[in-house]
Amino acid sequence: MSILEQLAQLRSEAEAEIRAASADKLNDLRLKLFSRKNGSLNAILRGLGGLSAEERPKVGSLANEVKAHLEGLLNERLEQLKNSVMEVRLQSEKIDVTMPGHWQNPGRIHILNQALDRIKDTFKSLGYSVVQGPEVETDYYNFEALNIPANHPSREMWDSFFLREGLLMRSHTSPMQVHIMEKYDPPVRVIVPGKCYRRDAVDSTHFWEFHQVEGLLVDKNVTFSDLKGTLDLFARRMGGHQRKTRFNPSYFPFTEPSAEVMVDCFVCNGKGCRVCKNSGWIEIMGAGMVHPKVLKGVGYDPERYTGFAFGMGVERIAMLSCGIADIRLLFEGDARFSRQF
Repeated sequence: MSILEQLAQLRSEAEAEIRAASADKLNDLRLKLFSRKNGSLNAILRGLGGLSAEERPKVGSLANEVKAHLEGLLNERLEQLKNSVMEVRLQSEKIDVTMPGHWQNPGRIHILNQALDRIKDTFKSLGYSVVQGPEVETDYYNFEALNIPANHPSREMWDSFFLREGLLMRSHTSPMQVHIMEKYDPPVRVIVPGKCYRRDAVDSTHFWEFHQVEGLLVDKNVTFSDLKGTLDLFARRMGGHQRKTRFNPSYFPFTEPSAEVMVDCFVCNGKGCRVCKNSGWIEIMGAGMVHPKVLKGVGYDPERYTGFAFGMGVERIAMLSCGIADIRLLFEGDARFSRQF
């Protein structure tokens, strides 16, 4: 068989193979045809040495034509297979834009964070700074610096989680009063949001972990009237301009005088209901004038400076404002509950 006939046969057979080849076989087929070492075309062209000088140009021209033709078929087949794959993908991933969409439940800011943000915004508008404090405290800062010495009966008010070497999980945010006054000279005007921990039995109104916001203001000529005016404004900012406050005498070792701050019930507006136990009033925080012993302990002169402090439970504020009867709902992480607020 002459070289011309071999080239014609190669062209015919290669055309059939290219048209039937899959994408992963095309590269192998290209090597089979055009590889310098083992390619079919080069194997045929090795016979050029036996041709006359007149036949060689004709055979060389035909060989180039066959090579160009087959390379074009290979590229064409490859493009065809790519288009076929794309068409299948487009059909399988086709979206009917006329179909109704699926509702995606958006995220929610947790009700505790909502309440905390409102509290912080209210006091920041009054010129208070927001500071943070450690959740692990020493016995000194948690108790003694706040006029609660060892064996003092009032320690029973804070049933604490004690750790080792005189450390404990803070049972209130009040220790930050001392930290702040030790660090800064008066005037001082801060609030301290944070987690607290107590050995409380878990029920509908108690949880071993909870959030408080401590407030402290110390300056010259600060009076109990300033405290009442500040907390009255806070209550109206949180619960509406119609909100009323009442201060009942109470006892806290680190304030004197001390008071329980009451507001007329968020639910019944003072008429009496299950939430307020038919009294028309609900306690939202404790407050009072900073005890002179606490001021002396941090180096403040109680003859020159006075101040007030208050502490509120964020969970209580959230529960009262939203009519939630069980504190455990705030910690269970149930999305159905969170989506309501």
